[in-house]
Amino acid sequence: MKIALLGYGKMGKTIETIAIHRGHEIVLKTSTSPSQELKNADVAIDFSIPSAAVNNISQALNNNIPVISGTTGWLDDFNTIETLCQEKNGAFIYASNFSLGVNIFFELNRTLAKMMSNLADYNVDIEEIHHTQKLDAPSGTAISLANDIVENHKDYNNWELDGDAKSVLPITAKRIENVPGTHTINYTSEVDTITIEHTAHSRQGFALGAVIAAEWIIGKKGIFTMKDVLNIGQ
Repeated sequence: MKIALLGYGKMGKTIETIAIHRGHEIVLKTSTSPSQELKNADVAIDFSIPSAAVNNISQALNNNIPVISGTTGWLDDFNTIETLCQEKNGAFIYASNFSLGVNIFFELNRTLAKMMSNLADYNVDIEEIHHTQKLDAPSGTAISLANDIVENHKDYNNWELDGDAKSVLPITAKRIENVPGTHTINYTSEVDTITIEHTAHSRQGFALGAVIAAEWIIGKKGIFTMKDVLNIGQ
């Protein structure tokens, strides 16, 4: 499989290492607008920056190349990409986090939210910690977790960064040097606290999941998620 890396920062370099180890070829690696070499790729993997993501994904779809995107912070334009993918009969996967463990964590989060929905004595909060180079806050993963809680818990209708309103799920975002990513969900009452947490030890898990998604999407058409790739929560 020939891969174009759109975004060649720390994540792009980790993806390159894993992809080569799995027998794939990197035909393009760039941190600027994709070049003509994009047309030589079987699939594009976008781990760029929010301001570049829409252009990167659009160029790949316009060249009939399936796209895996792990860039967060651009989802105000998701409907535009969704429409383009449909118009081009293309293939696209966005995930706020490609880690296999995190996607299992997403399922645990949804299940726990449903279980706790009728227990009014428990207040929910989310804390996320990332490295100081991360540009967006809260993280895309924290937003995904929060949206799933809001959807499955009757006491919350929205989330906010550092929110304190009763019906608003609060997210705390911390930035600490050399932390790949930790996400903690607390259900706290006067008598006890229930906590679920996912801690990434390195970028390897994110990168491996992205490469697995790229392998999976070849030959497919449509807009998919990691639930499709991993066949979980169906």
